[in-house]
Amino acid sequence: MGYSEMVERKLVISRLEQMVVTGLFENAQVVELHCDHPDGQEVELGNIYVGKVKNIVPNIGAAFIEIRSKVECYYSLESNPSPLFTNKIGNKPLCIGDELVVQISKEASKTKGMMVTSNINFAGKYVILTKGNNHIGVSGKLPEKKRVRLREIMKRYASEEYGFIVRTNAASTSEQEICNEAERLIAEYERIADIASSRICYTCLKRALPPYISHVRNIYQRGSIEIIVEDEEIYQSIRQYLVEEQPEDLDKLIHYQDTQLPLHKLYRIESFLQAALNEKVWLNSGGYLVIQPTEALTVIDVNSGKCVKKKSDEKSVLKLNLEAAKEAARQIRLRNISGIILIDFVNMEDEQDLNMLVDEFETMLKQDPIPTVFVDITKLQLVEVTRKKVRKPLGESVNGIYSSKEYCN
Repeated sequence: MGYSEMVERKLVISRLEQMVVTGLFENAQVVELHCDHPDGQEVELGNIYVGKVKNIVPNIGAAFIEIRSKVECYYSLESNPSPLFTNKIGNKPLCIGDELVVQISKEASKTKGMMVTSNINFAGKYVILTKGNNHIGVSGKLPEKKRVRLREIMKRYASEEYGFIVRTNAASTSEQEICNEAERLIAEYERIADIASSRICYTCLKRALPPYISHVRNIYQRGSIEIIVEDEEIYQSIRQYLVEEQPEDLDKLIHYQDTQLPLHKLYRIESFLQAALNEKVWLNSGGYLVIQPTEALTVIDVNSGKCVKKKSDEKSVLKLNLEAAKEAARQIRLRNISGIILIDFVNMEDEQDLNMLVDEFETMLKQDPIPTVFVDITKLQLVEVTRKKVRKPLGESVNGIYSSKEYCN
């Protein structure tokens, strides 16, 4: 699915027991599922705080920043060369007791705590302002001509303090809309930088949007879009956000009010959620995937089942692997799998078939809005992939909210 292809997208947002579940459908197929606490959390991804340096560990190139009492976060020394201090203790680049502005950049996981950064970001629908990186970047999903044009538009906002990343959505709007948003983000950054010095330690300078509103902001604009919401409170919250920040999308918002058939039943959200937490995923051909996460990496094993009767049947093996590649790419995005991923396809003898599989799989991975990189294929035909980690995988999100065995097993 390339940039030029028109896609019908539906963002379905529904309360389900103790969760708010957001499902993104592309051409009637679910490609993303997000589970969040309906009332949000005090500490959220994207929040900006005045933090305090509690410890510095030079041998791992890190410091630990406290953003609330006894809430410490990992802070990379190498990745944060230009901190914004609100209270500097000593002459060293970073000292225990220093107070500085930080933003939560990664959620905590089962084995790791939260990560914070001084390179704070302010995200909009079309552009992202990036403090600490003054480059002008443009989404690689766009054609070269559009990238050149968008880069030229943003050069007028070049600064030594910050840069911009132009998002895919910028290609479908006017230059004026892009400039308006860039100027709004600059004003927001300058306001935070201005007030930070007068705030006490642990102050939250900016709270991130509720996750379901972030999904509304981040949805690709190419093609037709519907944002369907059932819950009255969530509907009003999204509506207010659109009125204030994205009025051009207000007509896409639909308030679902059929009391006879709940929204999550209409779109089979429970079934899709249950399937996305299962280890085994069946393919139409009769083969299946086995998806097994570990602490170090996630393994996806392709099994032929009964669809390939003989290992020498190269055409059937290629067909199975191509189907498996498409489904594996969808499952990686659907389950929000990140880090190192190994895919063990059914071995193929023909080098041309193997190259075709690699090309197809790389193309499918590029559809993912989160940076996903095809690294290599080993001599044993194990495919190596990495995917940027920002939020928890789907399984951890569900387990963190919903304790029922129905969803946790």
